[in-house]
Amino acid sequence: MSIKSFTYCLIICSILSCQSTPKPMNFDQIMVKYPETRKDTSVVDDYHGRMIKDPYRWLEDDHSDETKAWVKAQNEVTFAYLDSIEYRNLLKDRLTELWDYEKFGTPFKRGDRFYQFKNDGLQNQSILYSMAELDGEESIFLDPNKLSDDGTSSIGSISFSENGEYMAYQVSEGGSDWRVVSVKDVESGIDLNDKIEWVKFSSMAWSGDGFFYSRYPAPSEGDELSAKNEYHKVYYHKLNTPQSEDQLIFEDKENPQTNFYTATTSDEDYLVMSAVESTSGNALMVKPLKGDKQEFITIIDNYEHDRSVVDFINGKLYVLISDDAPNQRLVAIDPQNPSKENWKDVIPESKSALRNISIAGDKIFAVYLENASSSIKVYDFDGKFIQDLELPGIGSVGGINGKKDVKEAFFSYTSYTVPNSIYSLNTETLQSSLYKAPKVAFDLDQYETNQIWFNSKDGTKVPMFVVHKKGLKLDGQRPTLLYSYGGFNIPLTPGFRVSVLPLLENDGIFVVANIRGGGEFGSEWHKSGTKERKQNVFDDFIGAAEHLIAEGYTNSDRLAIQGGSNGGLLVGACMTQRPELYQVAFPAVGVLDMLRYHKFTIGWAWATDYGRSDESDAFDYLIKYSPLHNVKEVAYPATMVTTADHDDRVVPAHSFKYIAELQNKHNGEAPVLIRIETSAGHGAGKPTSKRIEEAADILSFMLFNMQYSLKY
Repeated sequence: MSIKSFTYCLIICSILSCQSTPKPMNFDQIMVKYPETRKDTSVVDDYHGRMIKDPYRWLEDDHSDETKAWVKAQNEVTFAYLDSIEYRNLLKDRLTELWDYEKFGTPFKRGDRFYQFKNDGLQNQSILYSMAELDGEESIFLDPNKLSDDGTSSIGSISFSENGEYMAYQVSEGGSDWRVVSVKDVESGIDLNDKIEWVKFSSMAWSGDGFFYSRYPAPSEGDELSAKNEYHKVYYHKLNTPQSEDQLIFEDKENPQTNFYTATTSDEDYLVMSAVESTSGNALMVKPLKGDKQEFITIIDNYEHDRSVVDFINGKLYVLISDDAPNQRLVAIDPQNPSKENWKDVIPESKSALRNISIAGDKIFAVYLENASSSIKVYDFDGKFIQDLELPGIGSVGGINGKKDVKEAFFSYTSYTVPNSIYSLNTETLQSSLYKAPKVAFDLDQYETNQIWFNSKDGTKVPMFVVHKKGLKLDGQRPTLLYSYGGFNIPLTPGFRVSVLPLLENDGIFVVANIRGGGEFGSEWHKSGTKERKQNVFDDFIGAAEHLIAEGYTNSDRLAIQGGSNGGLLVGACMTQRPELYQVAFPAVGVLDMLRYHKFTIGWAWATDYGRSDESDAFDYLIKYSPLHNVKEVAYPATMVTTADHDDRVVPAHSFKYIAELQNKHNGEAPVLIRIETSAGHGAGKPTSKRIEEAADILSFMLFNMQYSLKY
């Protein structure tokens, strides 16, 4: 190519006192009159001799007065419906109680100071604190809550200079992927005058008294959130100079749809640059930063596999790589003699997917996935196995946060029933201990997670995690939320979700399916859910739903499906293919127009997973599942599409056009609505207040359309 305790007694007692007497609800159908959406039948595209109508093309112009009026009208209908749900505010209040606990990021040391992100519970954005000593007196170093009145400005990447004197940080406004980079003087806490604009999909890689970064040319006014992002370039910014004087380091005029990502090795001997044409596979180059010869050296010149430089150790680049290793391996490459025949395995490929490498102290910490849960193996720099690192249980680890010259490191651990907790690690003894754990106003010991397996349509065994109250009677009536993603080699591993706790305490079930297209089982698992094989992803998800019903967890009247981004595509495709299988559907910020997705912002980079409609063979399979183009005149599940006005990753036009088509053809009584968030983007950096409101709306819409009464 995302961190309060209070009195428990009153809450728990109030819940327990209501367990046996659910509050009755009036489940009469709320009448919905959808706004009229103009159809322009003159818009027709020729795809390889096949004429495809696009009557809602005008909705792609999100700046037009007509589109703005349409958005306003749709939101008025949606929020009027949500306002009519009797327990919506009760769920919002309960979610606010549950969300109100202290959250911690993983501590890290830069220079002679420690840093940690923290949130006291309901702050819209987490605050970065600074400490002279670990557990010493804290001082606020950067508070993003002060960047905007409504909490919609957020911090993206941060990067400290090697000596810890400066920190560069990115700010996103309204959830956009566009970033403005500022630089803070650590000792004074004051920002320099440096401002770097039109940065997107970039790191800040320090070298000397400045850093490397990547940016696109400034878009035309009015096209900032929809224009295609092309001609990524790498620059070097020297501190205390204007952006106009930044040095152009690298560009590729012949290949506008190539992005460049940079990093410097820990000793700043090399600039590492990855060139990517999509979300999978990258070429690799390095540039010596010391000595007379500072030209780029090509390490790998093709885009066939994933390569990620970990660091420069003992004169070699340590590279996590999937070449000849679908589950990845760690190799040592001499940058002065980078031919493949000279690569040396440090950690060979194994049966488990190797997802992450961290260097801390004098050791290598390799994070693996075993059946979609984390495990860590420890090696020395020569690749000699030392031991397995003991973890608290079956869950997810966020990697080891440490440095080569510091023996104390940290890692985070979470599961579906354990909120994100921080562990300290002595890299010499390899002993770890709990450093900080949140206190949630919820008795998590009363809930359990089980991993079950089912056979997909073609016989492939697929796992899913099932979370519910211990001892819950599986009578086929439980309200169930089935979630998945299935794309871009991204694994779904166990993680704590406050948003589903009200469902669980109301005898509901939360399920995460580890379907193909993801990264749970290495690159082959990913590739088996891409391009002409994408239907495998939908078959897996449909198979998960069928298995939950067959095994008595739920039934079609009590089953909801949810997914975001590529997962929004998943939900859109599955609800059009099997509308009778689910009661409720939540396609969030979804890729729903598969014929035109590559024409907006960074959409072109997704072609390795999807294929492009301007290629005839790809068009043939895209048109078969594209959610927008497969809506029929049948009854669909109760649907609430969610998107945001500042989403410049998956532009909201996808959701606009899809709901217009759904409202036009839907033959059932269940509502099909769209919820359009303002001053929000694809999801990263969304303020806590908006997250709570959205979660309350989703749960209330889901349970109401299942005709399910709350137990409090």
